[in-house]
Amino acid sequence: MSASAIVMGIIGIVLTFAPQEFANYFSLTGTSATILQLSGALYFGFAIINWTARANLIGGIYSKPVAMGNLTHFVIGALALVKFASHNLGLVYVWIAVIIYSVFAILFGYVSFTNPILKSKSI
Repeated sequence: MSASAIVMGIIGIVLTFAPQEFANYFSLTGTSATILQLSGALYFGFAIINWTARANLIGGIYSKPVAMGNLTHFVIGALALVKFASHNLGLVYVWIAVIIYSVFAILFGYVSFTNPILKSKSI
């Protein structure tokens, strides 16, 4: 949860306060600064949710909305990034994003569909 919160928080702050610079750096022509700022707000909002829920038991029925929201975000994001990266093979930063999103998708999938109570009792 903490790693997810930090990654999304950094992305959210950059997109919120430097949308035009972000668009220029990644050569995003025609990208509206307002849309990037709204995306930054979404990322930062998710970061706050994850940061405040980081000490909660996640998995099973515990904090299910947080786990499912993160799972949905990272699975859809990973699929979209894989599609984009497959058409732009030379963009290393996109492949890095694919790896990060895929790792978080797998981890949140594991957390979402396992029972943390059973794991702690077996130890």
